Amino acid sequence: MPTAIAVTSADLVLPAPDRHTPPAVVLHPPGQLDLAGAIAEASALLERHGHLVAVVPPWLPTATVQRLHTVRAILETDRIALLDIDLPPLATALLVRQLRQLSVCDFSPGIVASAARLLSHYIHAGALLGSVAKLDRVPVGLKAHARSWSPSAQFAVLAHPTPHLAKLTGSGGGAHGGGAHGGGSGLPPGPAFATHLTFARGQLASDWVAAELAPAWRVQGVMENPLPADSPVWWATPKLVEFAAAIPDPAVLYQLVASVRREHCHWCGLELIGDRCGFCAAPLTAPPPAGNGGRSAPPAFSGAPGPRH
Repeated sequence: MPTAIAVTSADLVLPAPDRHTPPAVVLHPPGQLDLAGAIAEASALLERHGHLVAVVPPWLPTATVQRLHTVRAILETDRIALLDIDLPPLATALLVRQLRQLSVCDFSPGIVASAARLLSHYIHAGALLGSVAKLDRVPVGLKAHARSWSPSAQFAVLAHPTPHLAKLTGSGGGAHGGGAHGGGSGLPPGPAFATHLTFARGQLASDWVAAELAPAWRVQGVMENPLPADSPVWWATPKLVEFAAAIPDPAVLYQLVASVRREHCHWCGLELIGDRCGFCAAPLTAPPPAGNGGRSAPPAFSGAPGPRH
């Protein structure tokens, strides 16, 4: 069985893009399952899959995060990875789907877990917002705060990988702000490699994401999904359309992860890529200095997607 990929809410499980991608496991929160039941749930998953990789975003309720760490501690196992990847909710769901795609490849559980940090760097996540008055995820200037009081205001915001904010001007989708990749002035900078764009509507009636942003970013496909329940809180307003662009092709994801040099964790012995073990969080031991018979340390992630065709 492939490594189990787990989340804490069903709205972080996007539809599988093909019949080979396994579903994610939805772990029950403390309000639905007591501690004994949670321990039994995790034990059954470990018995069936061998290893469990749970995505634990920092915006989850404290009780949910504490429950996961408690279960791992009681079971005294190094076969449960708790990944604290900080992405907006829709982007988190896309990352989870990518991990599901990798879980059926010939990667070891340690590689799958540590690949999450690598893949997160290639996700472009943002939202079209009706207000940025309470937004604290990206820098917001005084002018943007003042303009938020206008009932017709709309802002294009990119939270990851580089914060960006631009106020849209009118229904045509024009924007005032920083430069953009492959689009008009003010559009959030987009990916320089092939992606699909996923978006989810909140209480904001706008086709800007599909009609303006998708062509500017030259995405290869657009798909709409329901808005995750935590998105209005993350973006500090229910008036939003959340979007995220990510690499959809499992072959490209495989090549990206496989191109990074593998190491073994000095603490738990599992394979890893990057500079930290996904299961025990131990940092990669520094190699001997170059010139003394050792290897110099590579960049944490040296792989990159191939050029667009």
